[in-house]
Amino acid sequence: MDFAFDARTEELRARLLAFMDEYVHPAEQTAHEQRARLASPWDTPQVVEDLKAEARRQGLWNLFLPDAEYGAGLTNLQYAPLAEITGRSPQLAPTATNCAAPDTGNMEVLAQFADEAQKKQWLEPLLAGEIRSAFAMTEPEVASSDATNITTRIEREGDEYVITGRKWYISGAMNPDCKIFIVMGKTDPDGADIRRQQSMLLVPRDTPGVTVDRAMQVFGYEDHYHGGHAEVTFDHARVPVANLIGEEGGGFAIAQARLGPGRIHHCMRLIGMAERAIELMCRRAVSRDAFGKSLAQQGVVHNWIADARVTVEQLRLLVLKTAWLMDTVGNRGAHTEIQAIKIATPRAVVDIIDRAIQLHGAGGVSQDFPLAELYAGARTLMIADGPDEVHQRSLARREIKRYL
Repeated sequence: MDFAFDARTEELRARLLAFMDEYVHPAEQTAHEQRARLASPWDTPQVVEDLKAEARRQGLWNLFLPDAEYGAGLTNLQYAPLAEITGRSPQLAPTATNCAAPDTGNMEVLAQFADEAQKKQWLEPLLAGEIRSAFAMTEPEVASSDATNITTRIEREGDEYVITGRKWYISGAMNPDCKIFIVMGKTDPDGADIRRQQSMLLVPRDTPGVTVDRAMQVFGYEDHYHGGHAEVTFDHARVPVANLIGEEGGGFAIAQARLGPGRIHHCMRLIGMAERAIELMCRRAVSRDAFGKSLAQQGVVHNWIADARVTVEQLRLLVLKTAWLMDTVGNRGAHTEIQAIKIATPRAVVDIIDRAIQLHGAGGVSQDFPLAELYAGARTLMIADGPDEVHQRSLARREIKRYL
């Protein structure tokens, strides 16, 4: 593995860093002020649309998609340092560059598995940033960390599928621009192969029988910039059979294909969040005095900053190795490393942000700094995309198997 970035990556890094400094970071406060004046907190502030237009003008658009037909055509290794940069402003930068979840995963699913008509109707406007989307898998009544548990039913009646079930923490669904759900349910609930019971459907938001019931909070936040996390009811909602993605029984495999890149994208951005926290720690340390000397002279602060730097450098190398393996041997070949970064990165970044909060005192948990929101986002990723314990279980089994 070559530790030097290639010329294209370096060029994109330079342009993206300049875009962040010139446009994104100055817009953070403006976005908060504009959102406070909106008729609905779920509407998109104008400054976000302005950022999207500027990012697209500069060619900083759809960077996550490796397929050059639809996106920038970057490898995972090329995209990793760019995602890290956007992670420094997770509320604005991913959306500004059309690289925000859950749209990224949904676009990957459509690019890989959708037919031409589905791509025309849904993938193209998503690629253009004209609409948003949601991925409806998690359910409140079952342990959704085991995807075979889901209870939502998809029953065929003639030329239609009928969907019945309840989902929650459906990210992006509160945004009025969210026009399409990718819904996972069971078409063959009694099938012998539990991994062939599920299928995925495209369900337009305005389908009769689809109700967005409420916004779910995350540590008290509604995540307006992310489009919220909704509870959604599907009460005998009907869609044409043509809305099936792939084949009946293919839902579990599609979900696994979707979650692999999503996990590494989250870890890439988490590195950027940690870097933002370290920067804030250092700025705070040199600007505040306590007990007769600056915080920068306190030994415990030295330890926090040094440990954070060492941790970030370790995590970055592991994430880059994982990206390289995904490019060279595929997601299956990088399975161990994907799980390793999913376990290690959120846990370590939560600790770094926690130290930054501690250094800021009351300011650290206030709205005057981004640390509280960064903490909530990082901590949530110890649950999202599969709880850490599920990945630990799978990784350990793989390790032990080598000795049997």
